[in-house]
Amino acid sequence: MTRVVPAAFVRAHTQVRRPSLVPEVRLHVADDVVALWEAMEDAAGGAGEDPPFWAAAWPGGQALARAVLDGAVPVAGRRVLDLGSGSGLVAVAAVLAGAHHVLASDVDPFSRTAVAVNAVLNGVTGISVIGDVLHREPPDVDVVLAGDVCYDRVMTERVLPFLDRARARGCSVLVGDPGRPYLPHERLEPVTVLDVPETEGPGSRRTTVWQLP
Repeated sequence: MTRVVPAAFVRAHTQVRRPSLVPEVRLHVADDVVALWEAMEDAAGGAGEDPPFWAAAWPGGQALARAVLDGAVPVAGRRVLDLGSGSGLVAVAAVLAGAHHVLASDVDPFSRTAVAVNAVLNGVTGISVIGDVLHREPPDVDVVLAGDVCYDRVMTERVLPFLDRARARGCSVLVGDPGRPYLPHERLEPVTVLDVPETEGPGSRRTTVWQLP
């Protein structure tokens, strides 16, 4: 049975912020990740949930969202998959940029609720929230947007074959990443490079939106 997290949980344990690079979008994010993680574990009966990746605006997602809104990655009138949607930042940006429909995919039930909550917060429709898609053929979309999905070796080994299948079917495939070592940069072509302000403290992270040729 698919677990459903109440929207009230997301609203109660986060604050509304505008990502530095994408001020057009508002998101429920966590100022205290440890407290949120503890609340998630309590809500799950101590089941040991994954970290709350959904409660932050990660640099790859911010760069992708910025590229989508600025037109560097065309999505207007197209069907889009936001892979590893997290907060739903990229999905919301795609709708704002004129996407025909967006599928927001994430394995985490907390993320799936957060995407829906953030869509309502931004007054957008046309986002369908779904679970894990990596084990099957890509859905019927025109564009695949994947922000911060290559954060470790295991996840990268799952993601890359899916992206290859999507590209073989004719999809445009874009990946946002701040220089993680697991991403095979030699297989990709840069579309745009952006400096994303750090979420905590000064400085920024040089982040690239890559295209699978």
